[in-house]
Amino acid sequence: MFAALSPVRKRTRPLLAAVAALFLAACDASMLGPLGANGGGGPSVDPNAPIQVALLIPKSDSGAAPVAQSLENAVRLAIAENPDVTFDLRVYDTAGSPNTAAAQAQRAVDEGAKIILGPLFGEAANAAGLTVLDEGVNVLSFSNNPSIAGGNVFVLGPTFQNTANRLLRYARTQGDQTVAVVYSDDVPGQFGRLAVERAATAAGMTVTAAQGYALSVEGVNAAAQAISAAAAQADSLMITTDATNAAMPMLLRTLPDNGVSAANTQYIGLTRLDVRPDLFSLPGAEGMWFTLPNQSRQDSFAARYRNAFSTTAHPLAGLGYDGIAAIAALAKQGRRDALTARGLTQANGFNGTGGLFRLLPDGSNERALAVAAVRNNQVVILDPAPNGFGGAGF
Repeated sequence: MFAALSPVRKRTRPLLAAVAALFLAACDASMLGPLGANGGGGPSVDPNAPIQVALLIPKSDSGAAPVAQSLENAVRLAIAENPDVTFDLRVYDTAGSPNTAAAQAQRAVDEGAKIILGPLFGEAANAAGLTVLDEGVNVLSFSNNPSIAGGNVFVLGPTFQNTANRLLRYARTQGDQTVAVVYSDDVPGQFGRLAVERAATAAGMTVTAAQGYALSVEGVNAAAQAISAAAAQADSLMITTDATNAAMPMLLRTLPDNGVSAANTQYIGLTRLDVRPDLFSLPGAEGMWFTLPNQSRQDSFAARYRNAFSTTAHPLAGLGYDGIAAIAALAKQGRRDALTARGLTQANGFNGTGGLFRLLPDGSNERALAVAAVRNNQVVILDPAPNGFGGAGF
């Protein structure tokens, strides 16, 4: 599950995968040695020659094939919209399997690939990264799983940490000093809780309580009762649950029923609430904060995609576009290190389908996000997505 930087970590990968949810500190890139992202690794290229890119996607995985096609379409759209850069794109089917992804990654490099886009799933991306680590080839995965980031593997997907940082920095500017956390008692929930705890520390806030819940009606009700007293005394309450999960509407009802009033405690969502407008009328939803990408850029991409392919882009499609956009931007600068970790982690970042983003030396990413809220059953922007790194919003 973890990206590795040495033969020792390759041998211990099964053990690391088994304990990933318990020992998330092992994801810290500073603990992984001097290779990959920390050493600027990657092949030198001629920016005036065709750039050989391998796209690894699960084309034959019945459950993920539509996502795979949308990602491929977005990659091809990005190539078409960057005519000043010549790409030699080759597509490889991972079938959604880590073993197949590893074999296809090796095949791609053997056939000349200088960088890999994908795979989609975290374990497949980790396997691909491990396989080509000694080849000096970087992997821009479409995963958002931070446990695979590091070494030669970067994740393009939006991370909990990025979102939590943005929300709690904003909360601190509004005078909030304490936050309570409600999270699902599973691996995503543990990642979310850890992200909130780290973000709170960075923002100068204190986590006063953290309550997990089992994925059941009884579990949600028990958690709401257990944390209600502490959450009611906190300035804010962070819910890590995905808005599409059945637990979210239950939490937005049961927490207020147990005394956590949205009028006194600021509800904050770690995931986008706008994907479920049917929740806006629930007691905990009124005034709830969450993040959004730059909507004008996202809408523009959606329109261009629809015009090119006569269909709607999958929500993850923009990640494929962003990977090509980053490579193209570096190539246009005439950089021979465009495909190295040093080039890919340039401080100014890149313009993506949802606004500004940059890849970080630890293999994760940072995306410019707006802070939004639900007011009177409508989404309103409280703080726009920043247009540059280093200023407000970061």
